[in-house]
Order: sequence, then C-alpha cells, then structure tokens
Amino acid sequence: MRYVKELSNRNKIVSENTCKSFYKPADGDYYTIKFVLSGVEKCIVNKREISIFPDSFAMLNVGTVYNSLIDSITPVNTISLSFDADFVTDFNNAHQLSHHCLLNGKTDNSPSFIETLYPFTGDIQYTVMHLKHQLDKGVDNEMLMNEYLYHCLLNYYGVYQKEVVHKLSKLSFTKTKTKEEILKRLAIAKDYINSNYDKNVLLEDISACCCLSVNHLLRTFKEAYGISPYQYLIQLRINRAKHLLKSTNYPLSEIVCLIGFENTSSFIRLFKQMVKMTPAKFRKEQ
Repeated sequence: MRYVKELSNRNKIVSENTCKSFYKPADGDYYTIKFVLSGVEKCIVNKREISIFPDSFAMLNVGTVYNSLIDSITPVNTISLSFDADFVTDFNNAHQLSHHCLLNGKTDNSPSFIETLYPFTGDIQYTVMHLKHQLDKGVDNEMLMNEYLYHCLLNYYGVYQKEVVHKLSKLSFTKTKTKEEILKRLAIAKDYINSNYDKNVLLEDISACCCLSVNHLLRTFKEAYGISPYQYLIQLRINRAKHLLKSTNYPLSEIVCLIGFENTSSFIRLFKQMVKMTPAKFRKEQ
C-alpha cells in the first residue's frame, strides 16, 4: 500500500507499507527526510549504502541522486517527507537570519546538511508518529499536513544542532571547513557501521570507506561522539537486540546471530552489563 500526498506548495508526503519496493526520484528538487517505522529500507546515496532502521532517519539534500530499496519477508512501514527547495531555503532564512535582513529582503543560499543517519527519538519521533496516525485515519487537510511538515523540519533543525553543530565544536581543528569535512567523513564511518553491524566489521574497512587513516579515525571519532568505533558498534548491536527482544518472538540464539555476535553466553554477559538485566528479563518486562 502506497500513499502519496503532494501539497500546493510542492511539499510531499509518501507513506508505504510493503515487502518489496524500488524507488528512484524523478527529480532532485527536494530535501527528503526518510523514516522507517518497522523493518529496514536501504538507500544507495552517491554510490554508498545507508540502511535505515526504526531507530534512525536519513536526511538527503536537494540535488542528491539516490535509490531506495525494500526487500523483506514482512511488510516494511516507511514515511518520506520531501520539502521543496524554496520552502527549505525560506525556512532556513526565517530561523537563521536576523529580522533586519529578512525585512530588507536579504536572503541566504539554500542550506546543505550532512547526509547521514540521525537518531529517531524525542520531538521528531513524536511528530512523525502523530502524522502517521493522522494518515492512517484518512485525514486529508492540507493546512494540517503543512503544520506537521513544518514541525518535522523544525524538529530536524533541533536534531542537527545536537548531532552536527555541537559535535563540530568538539573536534580539535582550527578551521571550520576542516571540521566540517572531518565530520562528514565520520558520518560516513558511522553509517557504514550502522549498515554492517551484523557482520565482522574491521577498523580497516571503516577507515577505507571514509578516507581516514585508522589512527585519524580513532582519534576524531572519539572526539566527536565520545566513544570509539568499537564501542559505538557494541552499543548499536545491543540496541538492535533490545528492539528484537521487544518486537519479535525470535529465540535468543537467533537474535544473537542477527546482530553479529558469535557467542550467546558472551552476549548475555555484555547485555547484562550494559542494560543491568538479562535479555530474558528485559523481554519479560516489555
């Protein structure tokens, strides 16, 4: 099932619930935020793969060429919000420029965001889930839909402030351009881990994909995210395990395999250390 709503200001909402889908945008005149509410959607963005799970979302800039692929035995529920380039530019000006500039007709250029995965939590999750509820009820009020889109974009700016602007300040480089380039490469490294967490991930593979030496990767990743790539991988695997324990009836041995662990007993020990309870108790309390 596929729902498409294009508003009079060219903003667009696409909601889909399907096992198989291949989508390639006809044009790149949109900023697109992609959410997955259940399952996983793979996007090929500038020849690199980004896997979007329910705990994350992706932002794609205007002009970005990408393909979206869903191939699952169970339905994957997704929502894509596409914003017209002029709408985002005006939104950005309204929130970034001074009142003096706005009143005198001075405008800024279209913004460019770091194309990466962002955490799907807090206000943006609340807003998107409410939007999804309205779509499921069949509500088709354009003014209401635009309000939801406005708040989603506003929520994204809050996430961007925390996940990009704040992390830029942590990097120990003098030039802003250098910081921005390093963070873009670290975002690629983080996305690689997210897309390959269930495999045997090697530091050399991560450093190769983001064009940083291993030592450079280790130092800057810790500066930006406060943890090492290995610690990030372990946290991600534990979070994926928590999701599977809550949302499926898979036996623990299968979950351990799905998240990339080889030994069940070591997984249980690590899970208990990080979550402060065993996987069995965690599943029982959900």
